Amino acid sequence: MLLNMNSRSRSVWSAIALLCFTPVLSAETLYQNPVMSGDYPDPSVIRVGKDYWATATSSEWGPPFPVLHSTDLVNWEIHGSVFAHRPEWAGGNFWAPEIIETKGKYYIYYVGRKKGGPLAVAVATADKPSGPYTDHGPLVAQAAGSIDPMPFNDENGQRYLIWKEDGNSRKLPTILWAQKLDEDGTKLVGEAKEIMRNDTPWEGAVIEGPFIVRRDGWFYLFYSGSGCCGANCNYALGVARSKSLLGPWVKNPANPILAGNADWKCPGHGSIVDDEQGRSWLLYHAYSSKDFIFTGREALLDEVKFVAGGWPTINQGKGPSEHAVSPFGVPQRKAELAFRDDFSSNTLKPGWQWPQDNEPKVRFETQNGGGLVLSPRTERAKDLIGAVLARSTTTGDYVASTVLQSAGQQPGVMAGLAAFGDGANAMGVGLKGQKLVLWRRDKGQHKELAEIESPKSEKVHLRLTANDGHRFQFAASGDGKNWTALGDDLQGKHLPPWDRSIRVALTVGGAEGASGYFTTLRIQPTSNTVKN
Repeated sequence: MLLNMNSRSRSVWSAIALLCFTPVLSAETLYQNPVMSGDYPDPSVIRVGKDYWATATSSEWGPPFPVLHSTDLVNWEIHGSVFAHRPEWAGGNFWAPEIIETKGKYYIYYVGRKKGGPLAVAVATADKPSGPYTDHGPLVAQAAGSIDPMPFNDENGQRYLIWKEDGNSRKLPTILWAQKLDEDGTKLVGEAKEIMRNDTPWEGAVIEGPFIVRRDGWFYLFYSGSGCCGANCNYALGVARSKSLLGPWVKNPANPILAGNADWKCPGHGSIVDDEQGRSWLLYHAYSSKDFIFTGREALLDEVKFVAGGWPTINQGKGPSEHAVSPFGVPQRKAELAFRDDFSSNTLKPGWQWPQDNEPKVRFETQNGGGLVLSPRTERAKDLIGAVLARSTTTGDYVASTVLQSAGQQPGVMAGLAAFGDGANAMGVGLKGQKLVLWRRDKGQHKELAEIESPKSEKVHLRLTANDGHRFQFAASGDGKNWTALGDDLQGKHLPPWDRSIRVALTVGGAEGASGYFTTLRIQPTSNTVKN
């Protein structure tokens, strides 16, 4: 029939036929994991009205515990931190914060190590989820260490604290304990009761990260098992249930209900939040199969589905989802993997970090476009990387660059740009006198690998190019256009500590009174297969 029509009529009928026989595509809006790119282990989330607030492990980075905000669970922004400075009683290991609301007051139960002592569970409170938080110090610190706190009410409305005794650190069984909290939620009362321990093969030496919800008369305890971190991790998530908070608890025979897949490794340790429609969402962490330990444990989101009389499931047991239906039908913004700071204000943007036991001195220049003056604490001044100010990396392939004022730099001082794991493991390029120096630090041993003459300019541009998260090339320029490489490509597989990722850092040190004047830092992804 179409052969007897003119061309215009044939076009119309062709369009109608195409509409009739083309499959209808889903109008549902999808999001892609991760929902927080970069190093956000052990995330915890609550809903406050139409807003969502989250926090996560900061480990050996300060300020302790980021605070993040979202209105849709898939688009997040760093709002600030729980503490501006580390609590006076603690010496490090800032892990596993759990945020809750009770009677209009906000609590964050968290982990820190007592100075000279064991790991402890502590608590801080605030009138708003964003803070400011007041620290109340430790609640419990067993000899083997106490970590991974989770408060929850029993069937009679009595609030308990559930936590892990860190027995695996001493090759002992790992035990989950429960003990009553006082009315203020800042002290433990009564006796502790064991509610669960590692006793099935997939859990290995560890069960941890408890999170409890109640559905249809059942308590469901989600927990993680086996090794959480590093290149040899084998973490996964299981669930147990009970009619009473204190047990007996029965573990799901199908555990683990969330394990790794082709896209994500070692998922676990999260918390569950209900949206306004009553759906339940697990915010948890996992390593990207591509960028792995070099970008750290990133925050993922998946729906938890509860079946009456049955066991909860996550993504049909297929492991972390690559794409899923957005909770509120809101499009996910392209992940902000790129970063730029021109230091034009008089405060650091949220997300800047420093070693928690080595907070640097920072001040801002407001003239000539602004800038950041970075200085080490007096006791760290003679270390060539005495002051460290860093940003988390969000992909394994990127270019980071900074501009450093060279005029007026003191003798013996080195200021520069680094790929930073920790104070004992890092590599970078620095301006030292009239020389540009390529350096590397392995297990605390500092070596200078190459040097070239510094450009004869008031500003020196420094560049770090990363590939696959662990191969680095450093270069310098006088104008930001013509670059000179320093030395060979450096291998950095050793840089990430067991529980952290590599960060891009500005560094200064080498002499008393050392300072470095930086006018910008930029981090730009270069991968063709960038997440989101």
